[in-house]
Amino acid sequence: MRVERGEGWGEIVLNRPERRNSLIPPLAGEVTQALDELQADHDVQSILLRGEGGYFCSGIDLKALQADPPPDWKGKQVGDVRTMHLALFSCTKPVIGAFEKFGINAGAALAFACDILVAGETAFLQIGEIQQGANIPMNAAWLKIKTTEQVAARLALYGDRVPGPELLRLGIATEVVADDQVVTRCREVAARIAGFPKGAGANIVQSLRAQRGIDDPEAFFPKGGNNALLTAAQLRS
Repeated sequence: MRVERGEGWGEIVLNRPERRNSLIPPLAGEVTQALDELQADHDVQSILLRGEGGYFCSGIDLKALQADPPPDWKGKQVGDVRTMHLALFSCTKPVIGAFEKFGINAGAALAFACDILVAGETAFLQIGEIQQGANIPMNAAWLKIKTTEQVAARLALYGDRVPGPELLRLGIATEVVADDQVVTRCREVAARIAGFPKGAGANIVQSLRAQRGIDDPEAFFPKGGNNALLTAAQLRS
């Protein structure tokens, strides 16, 4: 992962393009730390979240989880996805998501965590855990916040690919642009928010957060791993 800077805004880049920016504990820990640091920087008025190589996020890296021998970070306190989502939930600055190519499973949850989501025309979101017999703890939490139960059920129970224009129709994406314009558009949005009076975006975001009515985020985002992922096949359909 790396952090880049614009004038008044920060850019968090998931930098595992060889694995389609899939999540592993060290990466989740780095994102959490970057969010904390950008929030503490009074010159940062908005945060852009994107993936390297034209991909948003392909979910949890099952290959890494199932590796034998296990990676050197296995069992160490290097970060976790739930803590990353708690950091996104409590982030006091607007988060703009550059939704390129796809967001699958845990990648979909990461997309839902963004305040503004700009999707590419051919990008797709997929909550495919139903195909693996796995649960959707982070997706379920964000869907409760971001949409209706009917839309949540459609996204989670079909397990299919939902393209950018449909995400816009469902109210998940904020806007849809040409695939090669997603990051450019997100930077324009980040710069626009940064151009307002200092602290204005944070004030609005905190007002919106308060309307969620969630007093205890620790209870809202369920604890515990998803054991089904340890034996699940990687999603291909």
